[in-house]
Amino acid sequence: MLTLTIIKPDAVESGRAGKILGHLEAEGFTVRGARMVRLSEVEARVFYEVHRERPFFGSLVAFMTSGPCIPMAVERDEAVSYLREVIGATDPAEAAAGTVRKLYAESKERNAIHASDSPENAAREVAFFFSEAELRRIAGDPALTQV
Repeated sequence: MLTLTIIKPDAVESGRAGKILGHLEAEGFTVRGARMVRLSEVEARVFYEVHRERPFFGSLVAFMTSGPCIPMAVERDEAVSYLREVIGATDPAEAAAGTVRKLYAESKERNAIHASDSPENAAREVAFFFSEAELRRIAGDPALTQV
């Protein structure tokens, strides 16, 4: 199963992206697609539209557009639920020991990493950053790799 994770601008800026990627791979995730992007305000608003009525929406959009981030389509069994477990609670002060946020997040708002929260959102979020053809090509689908 595929899910989406984003190494957020704070982790990219602080040089923690490689450590976070290594942590995910050590937990059995395989990267099926990755890129570095800088989200526009419109892109961030569309991506996080599920939170548009929440009081933190504006600051979330500002944070996610503050610098480059690294969205990744990652795969493993039970990817959505296991990734949520691996990254830990939104607030690093409440995150379990050894989780990504406990190790690498600065605060509840600058929390290093995003993870899809349901299979439905994972499908929508992966498609936001990666086309089906692109993911199939990366995976070596012979129908897309032959000239």
